Amino acid sequence: MTVQIVVTGTDTGIGKTVFAAGLAGLLDGFYWKPVQAGIREGTDSETVSKLAGLPSDRILPESWRLNEPLSPHRAAELDGVEIDAQALVLPSTDRPLVVEGAGGLMVPVNRRTLYIDIFARWRTPVVLCARTGLGTINHTLLSIEALRARSIKLLGVAFIGDEMADTQRTIAEMGKVRMLGRLPRLDPLTSEALCAAMKASFEVADFMEVLS
Repeated sequence: MTVQIVVTGTDTGIGKTVFAAGLAGLLDGFYWKPVQAGIREGTDSETVSKLAGLPSDRILPESWRLNEPLSPHRAAELDGVEIDAQALVLPSTDRPLVVEGAGGLMVPVNRRTLYIDIFARWRTPVVLCARTGLGTINHTLLSIEALRARSIKLLGVAFIGDEMADTQRTIAEMGKVRMLGRLPRLDPLTSEALCAAMKASFEVADFMEVLS
């Protein structure tokens, strides 16, 4: 059985794509973004291709590429299409697969389906990315509750940003969730810097244990 992990976030713009790139590289696996909304100024898959240090054939093509940088349901409508959520199935790979969602858990894929509904159908373990700044306790605990309400396995929280020890500990304790590690902001953000930061901050075994 191959490891399959969904990377989601508490919000948009928190660094989830950079973490997903780092995780795909750390696990020497594949990366897949099922739906990309907004393609004119570059895509998440292109970012991961630059940062993950993986062969190009391990960045799998998106199932949907939409023009406008909006919620997928609305971007699809403006493109004159509707995303078939049931047709989104996890690709089969011979190495670990890292799947990146869009924004947060409650982002609509179409007018009837949220991303979290797809994650529940996939029955795939989730890593929840959370920023460390003000407001993250509320957003992260709400996301944890939503995942558990749908019986989705949560591997833990990956923090992104500057060290905020009390905030991180509060989320871990009150959310009864494992803190997987913290990815600092990287400047410059390069493949080499990301690889080094992931190796320093996260343990491969924490992600591979989904096989057990």
